[in-house]
Amino acid sequence: MGRIGKTIEELNRYGQQWLAALPGGQAEAPVAVVDATTTLQPELVEVTDFEPNPGQLRMFVHVPKRLPARPALVVVLHGCRQTAQGYDLGTGWSQIAERDGFIVCLPEQRGGNNPQQCFNWFTERSTTRGSGEAGSIAAMVEHLAVAHDVDRKRIFVTGLSAGGAMTATMLATYPEVFAAGAVIAGLPYRAAVSVGGALDVMSNGDRRSAADAADAVRGASEHAGPWPRLSVWHGTADETVTKDNAAALIAQWRELTGVRSAPSREESVRGQVHRVWLSATGAEQIEEYELADFGHGAPLDVAALGQAGPFLLEAGISSTLHIAEFFGLGSRHDGIIERVLRAARV
Repeated sequence: MGRIGKTIEELNRYGQQWLAALPGGQAEAPVAVVDATTTLQPELVEVTDFEPNPGQLRMFVHVPKRLPARPALVVVLHGCRQTAQGYDLGTGWSQIAERDGFIVCLPEQRGGNNPQQCFNWFTERSTTRGSGEAGSIAAMVEHLAVAHDVDRKRIFVTGLSAGGAMTATMLATYPEVFAAGAVIAGLPYRAAVSVGGALDVMSNGDRRSAADAADAVRGASEHAGPWPRLSVWHGTADETVTKDNAAALIAQWRELTGVRSAPSREESVRGQVHRVWLSATGAEQIEEYELADFGHGAPLDVAALGQAGPFLLEAGISSTLHIAEFFGLGSRHDGIIERVLRAARV
């Protein structure tokens, strides 16, 4: 409870300051919506005519000005006490989407669903296919896929903290929809099904066996594989969600996908440990970034992309750019992306 209290205290202290720095200086996103779409800022538009919406979430979207045929789609899930706007501003997803020509969907939690604006990754209703928040996010994806003729083989999902845990939920409950996902400082699917269980697993880790955890994913849908690829990011100094959950999430997906226990390779990327597990076909099925002495937040390289804020932390490595590469949406080889973005900011 001490770690959770510390997190909430930090969010209360810095959250309004960060949100007030958003374009327009608004501390909260507008509540009243009249039309089907309402422009909030040049990059994001709110969509209200998608259905069903059993989880009563808000839907924000960025569609690039020059959208190619059959574009990719990335679903981006914010953390607790964050907004779609704030998380997008910090991580820079819409910025690279504009350059590379893919759509970004940013679901947003309502305070009425969760007082800390966390996605409810720890309730049975919101982590069951076709119901709650998982059902709402799936409906958003389908809405955009139809409206923009999205390439169904290039739909991805990523998120931070509670959004990371909900990312694992979407990969488990709709594995046929998502080609890959990236979980930042998150937890395995169905690691908890109650508030008390959530607090325990955040502090102490998911103590299920890998077999039991993988069975939970298998039972979440009728899908029999192949399973989405997975990228996992976690700091060794995370005092909000213990890094043991990263190991448990990887074990869950290793068991599910049948890759061997030991990573196929281990290397250093931007000074951080990067591990990769290859599938039987040689594809990168699972990857892990272990961030030394890094706390709870999305890792940023603000010289290249994004803006720091509460739980959007400078790390000398951009999780957004590397996740985009893992998704196959761009290439950062030889620092090309970093140089382009850095030049654009001068």
